[in-house]
Amino acid sequence: MQNKLFIDGRFVDAVSGSTIDVLNPHDGSLITKIAAAEAADVDLAVAAAKRAFPAWSRMAAAERGRLLLKLADKIEENLEELAQLESLDTGHPIRDSRGLDVPRTAGCFRYFGGMADKLQGSVVPVEAGFLNYVQRAPIGVVGQIVPWNFPLMFTSWKMGPALAAGNTIVIKPSELTPLSSLRIAELMAEVGIPDGVVNMVPGYGHTAGQHLAEHPEVGKIAFTGSTATGRRIVEASKGNLKRVQLELGGKGANIVFDDANLTAAINGSAWAIFHNQGQACIAGSRLMLHEHIAEEFLDRFSQLASSIRLGNPLDPQTEMGPLTSLQHRDRVLSFVNVAREQGGRVLTGGKAPGNSALAGGYYVEPTIVEARPHDRVAQEEVFGPFVTVMRFSNDEEALAIANATEYGLGSGLWTRDLSRAHQFANKINAGMCWINCYKRVNPGSPFGGVGQSGYGREMGFEAMHDYTEARSVWVNVDAVVPPHFKR
Repeated sequence: MQNKLFIDGRFVDAVSGSTIDVLNPHDGSLITKIAAAEAADVDLAVAAAKRAFPAWSRMAAAERGRLLLKLADKIEENLEELAQLESLDTGHPIRDSRGLDVPRTAGCFRYFGGMADKLQGSVVPVEAGFLNYVQRAPIGVVGQIVPWNFPLMFTSWKMGPALAAGNTIVIKPSELTPLSSLRIAELMAEVGIPDGVVNMVPGYGHTAGQHLAEHPEVGKIAFTGSTATGRRIVEASKGNLKRVQLELGGKGANIVFDDANLTAAINGSAWAIFHNQGQACIAGSRLMLHEHIAEEFLDRFSQLASSIRLGNPLDPQTEMGPLTSLQHRDRVLSFVNVAREQGGRVLTGGKAPGNSALAGGYYVEPTIVEARPHDRVAQEEVFGPFVTVMRFSNDEEALAIANATEYGLGSGLWTRDLSRAHQFANKINAGMCWINCYKRVNPGSPFGGVGQSGYGREMGFEAMHDYTEARSVWVNVDAVVPPHFKR
C-alpha cells in the first residue's frame, strides 16, 4: 500500500514531513498515514511536470497512446487489488468496485489511448493564394483535483484525455481516499510512462489544492467537487488567467410519468440514488412522481429501500456500504432534521442502522423524504442515500419543478412515450439526460453540467479539445506581396 507523494517518478515524503490519517469508513480504524503535500511539494511536482513536458508533448501520439493502452491492460491485471483498495478506502461495496469502478477506469484509459493519434486539426477555406490550418496543441502543465467519492474512476477521467493530448500533470487526490490513485501511479511507472509526466500530491484542499490552483506555471486546472469549492478554485486561478474546468454539484431530477414501466422505474430510481450510498453528483436525488402512480410507486419503492443490504463493503453480499467520512455522515443525517422542520415526511430511513456490527462505521439507512419543491432538501445537495420525493399532475408542472434549481448536471425520465421523452430531454436544464435508465456513462460520451454544476466536459472528443489550444497557422502559398505599403 503506497502512502507517499509521487513526484518526478519517485515516491517521496512531504517536505515538511506532515502526514494525514486515512480511516476505514466501515469501522473508523486507521488504514495508514499518507504524506501530506503542501505548497513546497506542489512546487516540486509542477517543476517536474514542466521539465517532462517538452519530450512528452513531442512524443509521437501513437506512442503516448500505446503507453495508455498498456496501462489499461495493467489495471485489468490488478483488478482485484485495486477493487479491494477502493472498497477499503471509500466504502464502495466490493461488488461495485469489481464490476464498475475498476473496469470503467481501465476502459477510460483504453479509450483515450486509442484517441491519442486521432486528434486532428482542420483546414479553413480562405481566400485564394493562402492556406490556413488549425493545429491542436497541448496546454502544458495541467493541475487536476480529484474528489473522494469515485477516486479511482475520476483519476482516469482526468488523466486520460490530458495525457493523450500531450500534457503533463500534477494531480491532487483527496486526502480522504488517496490509496487507489497512488496505486495507479505505481502502475504508470511500471508500464514506462516517463518520470515527471504524472505527479501525485495528496493533501488538504486549503493547502495543496489552493496552491495548485494559484500556481503560475499551471496552464489549466480541472476540478471535481462541491460548487462552493469550485468558486474558490476560480478565484485562485485568476493570477495567470489559467483555463478552468469544473464538474460540480447536482440535484438531479428523476421524473416518473404515469405511463412508465413501474418495475423498471422503481429499480432504476433506487440505483439512481442509492448506488455508492448516494455519494454521486449525478444522483437522482429529486424523485418526481405523477400523482396517478405516486402511492403505488412509493409503497414499492419504500419496501425496496428497506430491503437494501447494508454491511462491510468488502463483503460480496453488501449492496450499500458506509459513507466515506464521519463528518459527511453527520451532515447527511442533519438534513433529516431540516426536512422535518420544514414539514417534510420521512417515509423510511433517516437514521444510522441499529445493527451493532455496523455501529463503529459511517452508515446511514436508505432515506426517503416527501417534501415540497422549494424546501431545502429539494434544493440543496445532500450527497447521501437521501431522496426527496415530489408529486406533479401534468407535464408542464413536471418541467417547472425539474428546472427549479440552480444545478444542471444529470436528469432522468421514465415513460413509454418517446416523443414526450425527447421533448423533455431538450427542455430540461441539464448537461445529461437518461431516458428509461439512469447513470449511464461511457468514455466516448461527454460528461458535465450547466449552471452551478460547472462547465467544461469530461470524456469524449470534448475532453480532448478542452486539454488543447487551437493554433491557427497562415501560409502565403503563392508568395504574393501584400498590396499595402508595396514599393
